This record gives sequence, C-alpha cells and structure tokens, in this order.
Amino acid sequence: MTSSRDDDALGWAGDDDPTLVSGSTTTPEPADAPAERSGGGTGLAEPGSDLPEGWAVTGSPGGYVDGPVGRAPLSSSALVGLGVLGGVYLLYTIGWFIGAGRIENPLNDPLAQFMFSLGTWLAVAAPLVWFASSYWLTRGTPRLRWTWLILGVVLLAPLPFIAGTGGL
Repeated sequence: MTSSRDDDALGWAGDDDPTLVSGSTTTPEPADAPAERSGGGTGLAEPGSDLPEGWAVTGSPGGYVDGPVGRAPLSSSALVGLGVLGGVYLLYTIGWFIGAGRIENPLNDPLAQFMFSLGTWLAVAAPLVWFASSYWLTRGTPRLRWTWLILGVVLLAPLPFIAGTGGL
C-alpha cells in the first residue's frame, strides 16, 4: 500500500492545468473512478471549464484540450528558415552598428548633430524592428510574412559596412 507522501512525489506543481495534455491519454477511465479529478494531468477538461483565451475543448467523448485555436505549428523547414532569416537580421544589426560607428559626423549645428546621431541609431535598430514587426503583424498569413522578411533582407542591407564607408 502506498502512502499519500509517495503519491505526492509523483506529481508536479501545475498538474491541474486544464491546458496540460500528457502523452498517454488513451487509457480509459475505470467505471468506479470519481467524476471529479484532483490534478490528474491527463489533459481532460469539461466543455464548460475555464480555459485560457484561444483554447478549446474538442468534441471527443473524453473532452481533450486542443491547443490554441486556429494556430498550426510551424513546420521544420519554416522554423529553420525563420532561424536563418533571424540570424541574417542579427548580422545586419551588427553590420549597421559597425558601419555607423565608422561614419564621422561632419555637422557643426547641435540640432543637426543630434538628428545625425538619431538617424544612425535608428539605422542600427531597423533590422531588429523590421524582423519583429513583420513576424508579429503577419501572424495569420505565412506567405505575407515571408514576403516582408525577404523584402527586409534586400532593403536593410548594411551599405556603410559593405561599402566600407569611413576610415579605419
């Protein structure tokens, strides 16, 4: 016979999360099992249970919890492609940082100096902002996301770094 202390060792904090789906949910419930579960962690949920926004209970007899509604997971190739493009944008940010650091400010007016400095820092931040905003704003349309990301790779190339502007 096992004690309740042994049973406590087999559970984790958050096992009663309604969005939790464990790997082995195919075993049926015994007929004499209680109707209410106290943190079983099998991914079962009642159709009227409180789930986070965007989650749904399937129409199956067990009432298994589906993932976020309307969001398919990324394929492996899409994930690798996003990683490669993210790396390109990170290299572009580093290139803009190095290239903008090489450019000397030829202006004497304080306002013009400030605007020149602001422009160089915005140029450094532009690749990361472009990647983040095009990824976030095109959540539902993957083709549009890829279009904007590839367009950014072409438009945001760090020309001062590539051309070698400034003296080193």
